[in-house]
Amino acid sequence: MDMQTRAGAKAGGGGIATQAMLNAERRERQRRLAIETMDITKDPYFMKNHIGTYECRLCLTLHTNEGSYLAHTQGKKHQTNLQRKKMKDGKDVTVFPQQKPRVFPKRIIKIGRPGYRVTKQKDPVTGQKSLVFEVDYPEIDPNIRPRHRIMSCYEQTREPVDDRYQYVLFAADPYEIIAFKVPNMKVDSAEGKYYCNWDEIKKVYVVMLSFKNS
Repeated sequence: MDMQTRAGAKAGGGGIATQAMLNAERRERQRRLAIETMDITKDPYFMKNHIGTYECRLCLTLHTNEGSYLAHTQGKKHQTNLQRKKMKDGKDVTVFPQQKPRVFPKRIIKIGRPGYRVTKQKDPVTGQKSLVFEVDYPEIDPNIRPRHRIMSCYEQTREPVDDRYQYVLFAADPYEIIAFKVPNMKVDSAEGKYYCNWDEIKKVYVVMLSFKNS
């Protein structure tokens, strides 16, 4: 890192590095290390989802780009899950080298659940059913964009497994994650059948899911 142009730096000196700068440098080192040692196309846990973001199927995390995913693979959570899977399956799993810098976790104070509205719809011609979710985030972090994902009944641990249902999760800091239990039917991803929209003025996140007729 170039320390000479920071505030408080002397000519020829290292400057004052903030914790945010150190964290950014650490993530960049991890990303470069992963790029050099890992072919992301051969990673069995790497998946690009239907909304254009990336998922780690091992840790069930979402990432905005490949660099973010690669940095995640160097983190403690992913490495720990790899070790657990290795012990469970009795197979060799590639574990990438980790650096162990002092990490200060980001503390986010949750302010409760967001308000929401759910509207059931049915096409009078085709009989196709759909759900429209409207979630209010009036005090959302300005650097955060709401996101959602569909979770199978086997991924959750709050209720007994029932394959008749699946869950739709909504997340946006500093609000708590909320989930809706919906029928376990195939989602129609055709144009106009499945969409999401974030209204930055009204602070309302809208998602419509249409289900295929069985």
